[in-house]
Amino acid sequence: MTGLVSEIGAILGSPAVTHDESPSQVKKRRIIVVVVLLIGATLLGLSLSRTPGSTEFYVLTLALAAVWAVGARLSGPVHMGSVQFRGRTRRPVITGSVIGVVLGAVFIVGGLVAREIGPVREYIVAVLEYANYGTLWLVVLITVINGVAEELFFRGALFSAIGRFRPEVVSTIIYAVAVSAAGNPMLGFAGLILGGVCAYERRITGGVLAPMLTHFFWGLVMVLALPPIFGV
Repeated sequence: MTGLVSEIGAILGSPAVTHDESPSQVKKRRIIVVVVLLIGATLLGLSLSRTPGSTEFYVLTLALAAVWAVGARLSGPVHMGSVQFRGRTRRPVITGSVIGVVLGAVFIVGGLVAREIGPVREYIVAVLEYANYGTLWLVVLITVINGVAEELFFRGALFSAIGRFRPEVVSTIIYAVAVSAAGNPMLGFAGLILGGVCAYERRITGGVLAPMLTHFFWGLVMVLALPPIFGV
């Protein structure tokens, strides 16, 4: 057990993994990233202004996922990443999954505290109401699809477009601002924490697989466990 903990510690303490790209490729990424950010933030704001469970909400959120994913692909190569575990190069499947579950648990504990704070509770409930309308499986599906698509773009295309100028910090700030497009500060707060964790995973693994898995499992915990805590 001690050996496993040491290995995980070594993974989390790994140096940054970089992918050198030509100036023309970086310029292309940056142009596409700016355009996609504007479209995506607009769609996110529109989707969260629609009635929870409405057809418009579902259409807009699926369109948003498509924008993130297609934008990431158009910008250039999207790297999956890897880690060194027990002397072998592996895909960070366990790393990303475990961090996602742990992060979800942290948010649950935070939710137990936040529900006792009136103004904060109202902002959180306003978001969670979208999980209380329509078929549960559809809400879960949309949540995880959007989460994976966001990682493809923000920890894939955007992270690479920033280059070497503190991409983990800059990408996290841009992500938090983008998800705050609907005017709910709690989305921005969650974006800073989730984005920071996923950006760090992107930094040490050199790809989007770990962030995608973290966002996937975190999203599952949020949509299934958080609403009952707030009575939604």
